[in-house]
Amino acid sequence: MYKNWWKILASILVLYTVIGGLLIQVPELPILHESIRNLYFHVPMWFAMIVVYLVSVIYSIKYLNSGNENHDLIAVESVNTGIVFGFIGLASGMIWANYTWGSPWPNDPKLNSAAISTLMYLAYIVLRSSIEEEQKRAKISAIYNIFAFPAMVVLLFILPRLTDSLHPGNGGNPGFGTYDLDRNMRFVFYPAVLGWILISVWIMTIRYRIRLIENKQNQID
Repeated sequence: MYKNWWKILASILVLYTVIGGLLIQVPELPILHESIRNLYFHVPMWFAMIVVYLVSVIYSIKYLNSGNENHDLIAVESVNTGIVFGFIGLASGMIWANYTWGSPWPNDPKLNSAAISTLMYLAYIVLRSSIEEEQKRAKISAIYNIFAFPAMVVLLFILPRLTDSLHPGNGGNPGFGTYDLDRNMRFVFYPAVLGWILISVWIMTIRYRIRLIENKQNQID
């Protein structure tokens, strides 16, 4: 019971986010209107994705230092989980963009960078599936993962700030927190970020445990 406190917390926070995100009053802003509620769901997806990708690169480094197969399993399942949250982030962003910018995919550097980052991690999965020998696969994919993470950070957080972008906080645009993230929204947004991060870690641990069971079953067979 005590070991699972964070899972209970994650469930409570996400439930609170869904209810509060739909019911709590939001500021009346031009263009955004009620679509600003998507902030509670779209942005936390990216936070969750980045956290599990960070976990992945940490365990890739651990694998290279230790050769422990379990570290490699945690790394790959973290990437698998991060890709899912990345796709949800892209999908929710496209819906939001369609309502606010008139197109689900305007020519925006932040959107393009997010797509490239997702493809980069999909390439990680393809790379793993193309190598049959286990240790070689784990080592090569770990090295790839270590370089992929900083590349993703550059694509998502640095390059969009150096050019014109429709996204808040990029290309000279003010961030949400500086002009329209009012007190009510903060009471939902921050719990949403924490809740979805915990959910992503929870999903990753489930996938990891399933992978361990599958490996043991294969060894028996």
